Amino acid sequence: MPRKKPTTIQIAIIINVVVLIGLIISGLWQQAANKEDVGVEAVEEKVVNIYSYRQPDLINPLLKKFTAETGIKTQVIFAKKGLLERIRIEGQAAPADIILTSDIGILHESADIAQVVLSPVLRARIPAPLRDGGNQWFGLSQRARIAFVSKARVADEALTYLELAQPRFRGRLCMRSGQHPYNIALFAAMLVHLGEVDFRAWLAGIKSNLAQSPSGNDRAQVRNVYGGVCDIAIGNTYYMGKMLTNTKQPQQKRWADSVRLIFPAMPASTAREKKGKGGTHINISGMAMAKYAPHPKAALALMEYLVGNEAQQLYAQGNFEYPIVAGLAPAPLVASWGEMIPDTLAMADIAGSRKTASRIVDEINFNE
Repeated sequence: MPRKKPTTIQIAIIINVVVLIGLIISGLWQQAANKEDVGVEAVEEKVVNIYSYRQPDLINPLLKKFTAETGIKTQVIFAKKGLLERIRIEGQAAPADIILTSDIGILHESADIAQVVLSPVLRARIPAPLRDGGNQWFGLSQRARIAFVSKARVADEALTYLELAQPRFRGRLCMRSGQHPYNIALFAAMLVHLGEVDFRAWLAGIKSNLAQSPSGNDRAQVRNVYGGVCDIAIGNTYYMGKMLTNTKQPQQKRWADSVRLIFPAMPASTAREKKGKGGTHINISGMAMAKYAPHPKAALALMEYLVGNEAQQLYAQGNFEYPIVAGLAPAPLVASWGEMIPDTLAMADIAGSRKTASRIVDEINFNE
């Protein structure tokens, strides 16, 4: 028997069934794809990889709290040097999300491997002089580079950085290498304030006042004051806290007990400052997001977490530093050393003058 041709109604039904099946299959596929996408994103955003120049005992407690509050895991590589070079070699395959540093110089050098981070939270919490104008790096804590003066042999209650180069301090200063990043930052700040001619003269005066050729670290300079080698040591504030609380090397407490801290003033550079005096030179620890960060959302979450009130105080107290966020008090021990009024110079200006300062250090044979 000849087959009957399907009616128009039957054809319509068949077409609708085919379309419906297609939609169901398409919908199931899309749903699966969406689940896969969400799964990938969730995996990516539940971990953040950190390359850190800062010590494990300072960073790890903060990271544990961050993970507990956000569920985002952290993986850290700690090193004293070479992390920027490692990221450059790794290129686009670099696993780094965040770089944590201890000096403005390293932050400045990270420009080619860092990305712009547009965060209203970071901009609101971190004062403009303590972050990059192009939003590539951000300060996390402050430390002052000050004078550790002998309680027995220095009567001055206040000093300026300019005064430290005066002849009355001939043979009375101790300082680590002039090329150390902490000193280069101080010298670069003075260079910005004074101009090259006056800076060169000032640095020559500092060299003339050294009791011996620069050597050792900041704590070694305080030991020299304790031992009578010199009367004034230049160093970072947090070393006072480290020495006073050092249970493994209790002799360092004796070094610290032999000195008091003076926060020298920078040359006044604004009308407001000239009515009083300039502030004390500061340097910063900081952070940047790696250019090819595989987990940018998690990285941003950590960066914003680190400028929260609790994290700021924990971060600063862990190393006897000063919080970067205005209005937050330092630890009681740090506060006991006296009021720290920071210089208003932008960190970017200091960073931009480091090479010139370094060149002049060599030209006057500062370390010889």
